[in-house]
Amino acid sequence: MSKLTFVCYPRCTTCKKAEKWLGENGIEVTVRDIKENNPSEKELRQWHKLSGLPLKRFFNTSGLKYKELQLKDKLPAMSDDEQYALLATDGMLVKRPILVAKDFVLVGFKEQEWQDQAKG
Repeated sequence: MSKLTFVCYPRCTTCKKAEKWLGENGIEVTVRDIKENNPSEKELRQWHKLSGLPLKRFFNTSGLKYKELQLKDKLPAMSDDEQYALLATDGMLVKRPILVAKDFVLVGFKEQEWQDQAKG
């Protein structure tokens, strides 16, 4: 299996849980700090396509920045292009952790989902 990229925010408890799970399961990853190395618009488009998820799932809806920008009210009226551009401006807007492989992307840590995909 090719090496996976683990996109996370080191101070996030869910990211810490996911990283611990990866270690316990012997899954090697390249760690990428989402705040220091924000995903580009191009990466977000690729990840979105590979994930099969609605674009809204890429937003960190419990984050301060999301609430500060009142995105709950604004997102429905925004085009996909506008949403990608916005997500690319600040890693703290992006839901994490994200596990990126060549043929799949997992957003948020759901142990069973990660078990099925990452160990598959």
